[in-house]
Amino acid sequence: MLQTRITPPREIESPTQESASLEQTISSAVALIGRQYPVMIFVMCLCIGLAGVYLLTAPKRYTGTAVLLIDSRKMQGLQTQQATGADSSIDSAMVDSQVEVLKSETIAANVIKQLHLLDSPEFTDDEPGLLGSISNLFSWMFPEQRPSEAALMRIAIGKVLGYLSIKRVGLSYVIEISYQSRSPDEAARIANAVAEGYINDSLESKYQASRRAAVWLQDRLKELRTEASTAERAVVDFKAKNNIVDAGGRLLTEQQLAEINSSLTQARAQRAEAQAKLERITAILNSDDGDSKVILNDLATVTDTMNNPVITKLRQTYLDYSARESDWSNRYGPTHLAVVNLRNQMREIRHSITDELRRTAEVYKSDLAIANAREESSQKSLNDTITLSNGTNQAQIALRDLESNAQSARALSDNFLQLYMVSVQQQSFPITEARVITQASNAPNKTSPKTTLILLATLIGGAILAGGVAVLLDMMDRVFRTVSQVEQHLRTSCLASIPTIGSEQNLGLAGHSLLSRAGRLLNKRRKKPQPAAPKPVPAAASGLPPGNSEPRSKQPHGDRLLTANHSVGRYVINSPFSRFAEGFRSIKLACDLSSYGSANKVVGITSGLPNEGKSTVSEALAQTVAQSGSRTLLIDGDIRNPSLTARLAPSAHAGLIDVVIGRVDWTDAVWIDPQTNLHFMPCVVTSRFSNSSDVLASPQMERLFQNLRQHYDRIILDLSPLAPVIDVRATGALADSYILVVEWAKAKVDILERVLSETPIVRERMLGAVLNKVNMAVMSRYDIYSAGYYRNRYYKRYGYVD
Repeated sequence: MLQTRITPPREIESPTQESASLEQTISSAVALIGRQYPVMIFVMCLCIGLAGVYLLTAPKRYTGTAVLLIDSRKMQGLQTQQATGADSSIDSAMVDSQVEVLKSETIAANVIKQLHLLDSPEFTDDEPGLLGSISNLFSWMFPEQRPSEAALMRIAIGKVLGYLSIKRVGLSYVIEISYQSRSPDEAARIANAVAEGYINDSLESKYQASRRAAVWLQDRLKELRTEASTAERAVVDFKAKNNIVDAGGRLLTEQQLAEINSSLTQARAQRAEAQAKLERITAILNSDDGDSKVILNDLATVTDTMNNPVITKLRQTYLDYSARESDWSNRYGPTHLAVVNLRNQMREIRHSITDELRRTAEVYKSDLAIANAREESSQKSLNDTITLSNGTNQAQIALRDLESNAQSARALSDNFLQLYMVSVQQQSFPITEARVITQASNAPNKTSPKTTLILLATLIGGAILAGGVAVLLDMMDRVFRTVSQVEQHLRTSCLASIPTIGSEQNLGLAGHSLLSRAGRLLNKRRKKPQPAAPKPVPAAASGLPPGNSEPRSKQPHGDRLLTANHSVGRYVINSPFSRFAEGFRSIKLACDLSSYGSANKVVGITSGLPNEGKSTVSEALAQTVAQSGSRTLLIDGDIRNPSLTARLAPSAHAGLIDVVIGRVDWTDAVWIDPQTNLHFMPCVVTSRFSNSSDVLASPQMERLFQNLRQHYDRIILDLSPLAPVIDVRATGALADSYILVVEWAKAKVDILERVLSETPIVRERMLGAVLNKVNMAVMSRYDIYSAGYYRNRYYKRYGYVD
């Protein structure tokens, strides 16, 4: 049984994207320039032209520069309570603030009034040049009322500030005041006026501020003094009410609490020591089992027993008797009367030691009771003091608020008093921290427009803009132009790149080949008058494989010969050394070496959209396979639009549909190419119908293809495009593999990705893609790494022709 589901061919995985090397980057940039150089040249010329127009129409301007110094020593002298070596960020911020003051409208208005600039047309009329001329033209076409004095002042202020440049020199206290004007004298005069206007404005503002501050501070100072006195009085009253007394900076309750806590710690230590002594001596007495050696050894663990002279003497006597008893026992025997008397005396001494230990234990009990009483007394005193301290602490919270208010009020009063004294001094000695160190003078050369800088910026900006436009256009070009694009986006191998060929001139080569001449002779013989009742020629005599059943209607094979000598698909026969023919040999080799093995008999040819050349590819591939000697059948399976039938067998009366419905046998529907022995089954439709997918998916169609597989080595099935119709989806039981035809520079990436995702049977069994209608000369601009592949001189060495 024919296997309908087979392992799909291995897809080409897109390589991991790595950082492009410098060489690759340069090559890509060169290729981009080669593709988009007309647009880039246009953008560059446009930018240069605009720059030239600006340079020709822009008025010349001169710059006058005055230099102002902000004296930081005077500024620091006016600041109160400022330490030596203060943070330079304060001074930096102050200088930046003065720069903004110089740019203010107040300074500009004072300069305009001082120099009577409203009388100069430069500050009230439109600017000269191209834009000014256009503005004057509109003003002439649409006249308006003369602006008021306030409006003229706003216009003049805007122009003064527009051409005024205030710049701080580095991190210094020096400020440059520059002004551009059409007259060098006017530029210097306005720059100096701005500097003088700033100094005068600074003096006036300081005097007015100091005078207003002094009046306000005097009234405020009286209020603050009253508030400070009231706050301090509230602190004293609160302390007296709550019996809060300070001693050496600390409260009495805090000192008492510390002393009692110390006494409690000592009492606890003494109690623990007494308890430990009592427990130890009690343990010794309880462990007395009559063994004198054990009790004598335990005496060493009690500190006070070693200092007790009675116990010490008894212990020493006991040890002497013990030594004597041991000696006499060895000498006279343990039952000797003297030895027995010594033992009795030793027993009496042990009882005496035990009695002395009991008296010591009684002393320890007394000491423990005293320590417990002392600890309880200290604990009670501590608890009473803590209770008293908690009350005092609660009062301290309110006291701290009162003291904080009093201190804040007093500090604020002192600060205001100091500020008042400073303001009084500033009224008496009005000074400014700025002075002019360089007066502006007439500039000998123009400063605007800067021709060299503008041209250089135009070249750089134009190049960047041209590059950006080129990159944008290249990114928007979402079509297939290179083999790598096909493999990357479609995730399959690109089997060949089929170049375009001349339709009339190149195809005319068919008339000069011997094989084509033989075909014409056969056609001439076919046109001769035939006998009235010709005998049908068996299928085997014409090269057709025999059918499985007798045909219902037969016609002589002479009427079923392909005569499309000028078809594009026959170019592989007429020009076997062309790159066109080499491409189809590459496709044939891929079919032969595919992983499908012997089962890859039926190859379906499809495309994403119509007019991408799939029928031409089908015909050329079938001619290439047939030329190799394989039994090859080309089937026009595009039922909706059988263009291959219209090209190769326009006079056919029976075809694929007739065979499927049983009207004719398939051997009577096959046409033969006498030159290559290619067999062709057309698709004859008298009218369009919508159920073409049902025909392709029918059991009769599947049985037909099973029969054809037994008689042909390779079957090329020309199918409909994927996007317009769904017929290809119904060919899963017919085709073993598929080849996707992609039209170069026309097929959209998004469309093909979409239709392949909607047709999983094609993606699973895709043998590869064919890049068709390739312009080799233009393609080399896009595939920079394989540019040499498209050069004709490499092909000519092997006899190839275009």
